[in-house]
Amino acid sequence: MIPVTSFAGKTVAVFGLGGSGLASCHALKAGGAEVVAADDNAENVAKAAQAGFITADLRNVSWAKFASLVLAPGVPLTHPVPHWSVLKAREAGVEVIGDIELFCRERRRHAPDAPFVAITGTNGKSTTTALIAHLTKVAGYDTQMGGNIGTAILSLEPPRMGRVHVIEMSSYQIDLTPSLDPSVGILLNVSEDHIDRHGTIEHYAAVKERLVAGVQGGGTSIVGVDDGYCRDIADRLDRAGKNVVRISVKNPLASGIYVEHGTIVRASGGARSEVAALGGIGSLRGQHNAQNAACAAAAALAMGIGQDVLQDGLRSFPGLAHRMEQVGRRGNVLFVNDSKGTNADATAHALSSFGDIFWIAGGKPKAGGITSLTGFFPRIRKAYLIGEAAQEFSGTLGSVPHEISQTLDVAVEDAARDAEGSGLTDAVVLLSPACASFDQYRNFEIRGAKFRELVQALPGVKPVV
Repeated sequence: MIPVTSFAGKTVAVFGLGGSGLASCHALKAGGAEVVAADDNAENVAKAAQAGFITADLRNVSWAKFASLVLAPGVPLTHPVPHWSVLKAREAGVEVIGDIELFCRERRRHAPDAPFVAITGTNGKSTTTALIAHLTKVAGYDTQMGGNIGTAILSLEPPRMGRVHVIEMSSYQIDLTPSLDPSVGILLNVSEDHIDRHGTIEHYAAVKERLVAGVQGGGTSIVGVDDGYCRDIADRLDRAGKNVVRISVKNPLASGIYVEHGTIVRASGGARSEVAALGGIGSLRGQHNAQNAACAAAAALAMGIGQDVLQDGLRSFPGLAHRMEQVGRRGNVLFVNDSKGTNADATAHALSSFGDIFWIAGGKPKAGGITSLTGFFPRIRKAYLIGEAAQEFSGTLGSVPHEISQTLDVAVEDAARDAEGSGLTDAVVLLSPACASFDQYRNFEIRGAKFRELVQALPGVKPVV
């Protein structure tokens, strides 16, 4: 845990008592603050009270005593309308911040030069975060990974030299971190997302920009420039005098890092040098993962990690569970768990990464279905449809061979049999549902774990090494 000493002797309101909110309560208390905890959910309030915190309805207390409101990132700050607790804080002139802001203040107080890598972007945040954490571990750092990827930042160990914090940040978290100042900031990409919480794509992009614009003096801003929003952001950072490293997987760059024919290349001052090879790394298949790897490589180089260590780290990266996760192989058939592919856009990344696919798809359908995936249909040898979406997906697939399996266990057994009997040298049984999972499984983790279990129970399946 990271005790928050910057509020010692003060009273702080904490609203939103899920994982990060409760961690904030403990960290503030450990640092000497008095905490008043609140939530719209009575069960969460009861858990906080059971943990020994003062709880209150913040509608009925004096805000004059509060030094700050620490808001959970899931609580609306601006759109569609500010949460009532935010309005109360503004009326009282009380700052509204999040748990990562608390971390930033502690780092500045106690270890301002400790490495802090922050990652954001519309897509690829979690993989890039996990990959950077893996690379820094391979390089010998005491690595603390958290934020949006799962572990609340204040539950990690405190900043110090030799210890790196690798933190995934959503736009909601950036919004609540006014003094965000990583030593390395990464913006992967920007595309339309979470507009309900930001109002416009322009505001959403501006929030993302703050992460790389706030990089501390002497630090490095890494920006993927394969979309227009990020190209403009990189140009603005340049004009502001930031140390900017541009990343592209679509075009060579005169200055920056790009991927060409499966190789990460660094260009500077007219010189070009190969940094690392991505060929044959199953956990980093596809153009989207090439961008993730290039950004992670840029972060490693900025931290002084050598190219030999970088290459070893890329090759040993196991990937994230449920995201292009290679869960087994039987003969000529590779089994891939992409249960995190919960919409068509996410599934497009998986379909683009393989050529001979026996595709398991379906679950609770989302707006638009799979109509946007028709360009990948020639890669699909056969589809196996499950859950509520089966009939709708069947209609969209049309002449693509498919069957309605209804349940995952039937789909796995049939897809494995057909893939093995196909005679194809690189057949892939791919679970990438393009759907939410609430009709048969509570979440994508449970669905992915079930797929892994079913595959590994098939006779003759071996782990991928």
